[in-house]
Amino acid sequence: MVDVATDVTTAPAPGPATEWWRRPRVWTGVVFAAVLLVFLFLAWQRRWMSDDGLIVLRTVRNIFEGNGPVYNAGERVEANTSTLWTVLVTLGGLLPGVRLEWVAVIEGLLCAVAGLGFAMDGARRLHPGDGRAVFLPAGAVLVVVLPPFRDFATSGLETGLISLWLGLSWWVVVRLAVSRGVTAATGPAVADDAPPRAVRTWPVALVLGLGPLVRPDLALFSAVGFAAVLFIAWQGWRRALAWVGAAAAIPLAYQVFRMGYYGVLTPNTAIAKEAGTAHWLRGLGYLHDFAKPYLVWVPVLLLAAGARLLVRRLPRTRPMTVLLAFPLVAGLALALYVIRIGGDFMHGRMLLPALFTLLLPVMVLPVAKWHSAVVAGVGAWGVVALGWFHVPHDGDGYINGGGIADERGYWADFTGHDYPITADDYRGLPAPVLSENVALIERLPGSRVVLRTSTGWHEFPSDRPYSSYATTSIGAAGMLIDVDVRIQDVYGLVNPLAAHTEMVKATRPGHEKQPTMAWTVGEAGTGELAATGPVPEVAAADIQAAQRAVACPEIAELIASYREPLTAGRFWDNLTGAFHRTGVRYPADPKLAANCGG
Repeated sequence: MVDVATDVTTAPAPGPATEWWRRPRVWTGVVFAAVLLVFLFLAWQRRWMSDDGLIVLRTVRNIFEGNGPVYNAGERVEANTSTLWTVLVTLGGLLPGVRLEWVAVIEGLLCAVAGLGFAMDGARRLHPGDGRAVFLPAGAVLVVVLPPFRDFATSGLETGLISLWLGLSWWVVVRLAVSRGVTAATGPAVADDAPPRAVRTWPVALVLGLGPLVRPDLALFSAVGFAAVLFIAWQGWRRALAWVGAAAAIPLAYQVFRMGYYGVLTPNTAIAKEAGTAHWLRGLGYLHDFAKPYLVWVPVLLLAAGARLLVRRLPRTRPMTVLLAFPLVAGLALALYVIRIGGDFMHGRMLLPALFTLLLPVMVLPVAKWHSAVVAGVGAWGVVALGWFHVPHDGDGYINGGGIADERGYWADFTGHDYPITADDYRGLPAPVLSENVALIERLPGSRVVLRTSTGWHEFPSDRPYSSYATTSIGAAGMLIDVDVRIQDVYGLVNPLAAHTEMVKATRPGHEKQPTMAWTVGEAGTGELAATGPVPEVAAADIQAAQRAVACPEIAELIASYREPLTAGRFWDNLTGAFHRTGVRYPADPKLAANCGG
């Protein structure tokens, strides 16, 4: 039997005069820098901006225009799932002369790289006595080479920020554990080792508490991480309550603002996608779609063996067990949640936080006999993955039978740009409908409800002081069209009327809500049904029914919650009615909804 606990490559302890280039910690730093630079380079080679990322930027435009954190001026709807990502892009947008698209791409990339750096250093700090060991990338190899990690490091979405927060959270928790003596030296201290500095607990709690603002489902990570902190740093109930206050203060304050300002408990996207509904089989298909193309099970099994060696190598204490179990429990919880809700329509994207979390303790491993074998195995897989594994669905129009897409490949091909970044890159798609849409809306003689259907353009009169535009993809359209034009999507991402309809059946992930455009015409039109040509998708009877439906008390109050001026009374009504309003659902068929629940 090999005694793994003592299986470390050793050398005479370096003294103070030892040349710097012979110190293991220097070489560890070189390895870390190389890994981060390679990830930065590879992710930059896949830079792009998704249509969904452009939705975020329209909200930022409205903030700068003085309309508040909304997608449409005059409608208090939370279209962005990540509150902190909106804040970060808004702050970056203050830089003069830099387009918002590039702000989002660069910030996402830097966040992703920094997150990987924190994650690797947190794993290194599990071994405070290994001043003689060089640490090599293990789990970090998956982050560097898997195409979804590289694709969504940019994309304009919050994935890079998620990696930063997960890595930072792990880093601060490990530092706290080291300072409390949870980890212990596996050998005598050497010159490169420094005594751990005392770490205060409330800043760690503050960082962990930000999870719901990074993305609501990350509250699972926050809860598990905070439970681990309580166990590791327990100092009595009074201190524990103070830490709870530090963790909950910012999210709780924002939740009160969300309920009073937007009138619901969650971002509108969670309502549109019915984030509480179970679709287990579809979710398992999403997991299979992510794992199979890259043979992910190969490095996962190798790293599981590495984790087992790690457990045998570190002190066998209850606090250490809790520290190592925290990312395992949190990662499995995040993965199970994604599988339960049916995954997503973007290949791999929603599973990246779960995988990143599971990899945290083994992001790097010290050079040791058996750990080196694990690193070598994962490295060999990484070379194969980088050279031969690619995002699937290239042969089926970038979208498989389950509606899961190679989103980057789809938009790069659709726009004709290898690196679609700005909204202008999207202007000519498809052949060139979006450009025509923008030009037509800019030429409108007055207020109109504008639809684009399979039979072409259709305009309906409106007595509102604004025009409404009903469409499907709303990211590029939102950036190219003036913020005074209210854009309504049929999926309900920015359109509460669609978001609160009942799901007819589970279709493509994230696209289950698809009520007829008659809702938009009926809500914003004058009642005159004359249109520019026949509209087979929008029947006159449906428009009339939608006009009756929006007058139903429950739907009318829903509309008032985000349309009425935000007075103190309106804020209070929104706040106290948020629980009920979040659960409001009515038939997608306006003829059924017109019965007002009768």
